[in-house]
Amino acid sequence: MAETLCQLSEQNFQEEVLESPIPVLVDFWAPWCMPCRMVAPIVEEIADKWSGKVKVCKLNTDEAISIAQKYGIQAIPTLIVFHQGREVDRVVGYVPKNQIEAKLQPLISK
Repeated sequence: MAETLCQLSEQNFQEEVLESPIPVLVDFWAPWCMPCRMVAPIVEEIADKWSGKVKVCKLNTDEAISIAQKYGIQAIPTLIVFHQGREVDRVVGYVPKNQIEAKLQPLISK
């Protein structure tokens, strides 16, 4: 796993995501989910490419059920973009890298 990826839990979600000074991409996933495994290398590439501009984190929905419920995660993978403590966009399912980056681009241009 990329060094630039942040691992989330119920204990650090508030600090790492909601209080982050930069935009955060959260990958809601589970180890048994095949589409999650397919999107993982893309998420790692984005973490490396956008390091310092966007924080990229992974949250295992099997281990942090209450957070997954709070954000209405009904299918995984779900990628949610947070900015200034609020959800600003989301993508559900496997999508190409350029579609994910298109969600992030406007936030780092500001």
